[in-house]
Amino acid sequence: MMQDDPALGEPTPASNPATSNIDLSTDTSLVVDISDALSEHDKVKFTVHTKTTLPEFRQSEFSVVREHEEFVWLHDRYVENEEYAGIVIPPPPPRPDFDESRDKLYRLGQSEGQMTKAEFQKMKAELEAEYLAEFKKTVAMHEVFLSRIAGHARLRNEHNFRVFLEYKDELQIRGKNKKERLGGLFKNLGKTVDEAMLANYKDVDEAFEQDKQTLTQYHAKVKEATRYADKMTRAHKSVADCHITIALALNNLGTSDPTELSKFLTRIGETFERTRKLEGRMSSDCDLKLSDTLRYYDRDSQAALDLLYRRTRSLANLEKANAALTKARAKGKGVSEAESQQKLCEEKFNHLSEIGKQELANFKARRLTQFRKNLTELAELQIKHSKAQLKLLRDVSLAMK
Repeated sequence: MMQDDPALGEPTPASNPATSNIDLSTDTSLVVDISDALSEHDKVKFTVHTKTTLPEFRQSEFSVVREHEEFVWLHDRYVENEEYAGIVIPPPPPRPDFDESRDKLYRLGQSEGQMTKAEFQKMKAELEAEYLAEFKKTVAMHEVFLSRIAGHARLRNEHNFRVFLEYKDELQIRGKNKKERLGGLFKNLGKTVDEAMLANYKDVDEAFEQDKQTLTQYHAKVKEATRYADKMTRAHKSVADCHITIALALNNLGTSDPTELSKFLTRIGETFERTRKLEGRMSSDCDLKLSDTLRYYDRDSQAALDLLYRRTRSLANLEKANAALTKARAKGKGVSEAESQQKLCEEKFNHLSEIGKQELANFKARRLTQFRKNLTELAELQIKHSKAQLKLLRDVSLAMK
């Protein structure tokens, strides 16, 4: 069961529509899902359910309660561990943010006396549905993050992942203090500067060089496409919201003076209410199947670019070590230390390249499969809703005769 803020109505059974948007492993030896979630005023508590046949775990089925910060903590453990430098680390789930929906409900409550009971109830139901849809998407994105890790042959073996899944108590993940936040800011700034310096660095492997150029262009285009898709979805949602106002106005006109015209107005008002529901579903489908897919692969392509950055940095370190070794041999000093450093850099670079090549191939296959799947499903849903709209208008036309 998935529960939401008590002010927004009764709890609604969990349904994670966004989970199907992203690839999930078919391996059932470790299955992780979010069986329950509770939204409080300033945080969301996720019940993470695990079912496994792996011997590393003490039980075959268990559940723990986790908060968003603990998901971010788990992601950071992978990013900071050089062992996973050659892997496309799944992007962390977005932070739960329901402030806009709560503000809308609050403003609606403030204006309750300025509208009829029917108007208030319809607007309240619409806002509650909007909140719940956003809540379900947030839960689904947290589940996708865990499922990606559970389905990865190397990431699933991380000790911190097992702690995240098994440890019954809170992980005591405190928020970063001012000094740590400042340190993180400088670290990110340093990474950005380093990326800029390495941007024109020519890769010794043509395949990786082509991947870098392609991914850079892809990331920019998918980010722009996400912005346009969000804009389209908001406009579509606005159209659906306008149907509420029109339907209420026609119903008020129809009930103000009982005449033949009033029956016509009432019928048209009911039609707008029904088309509003269809338009709302179409908007939600576009948001789920198109906008959310684009948004996820905006973050996932950035994770792939981060892999390429780590490899380029490793290559730069190797070339620097080669130069240092040449210099040491010329001087006849510190040759042993320079050789050890050069060998370490070379092993790290080769290891990262070997794993990274397969990871990027998996990323491409995963991306193509999911875009094809979600765009096909979106087209099928649009056809379904269009047929429903056509039938509705045809039925109304026949009833008016």
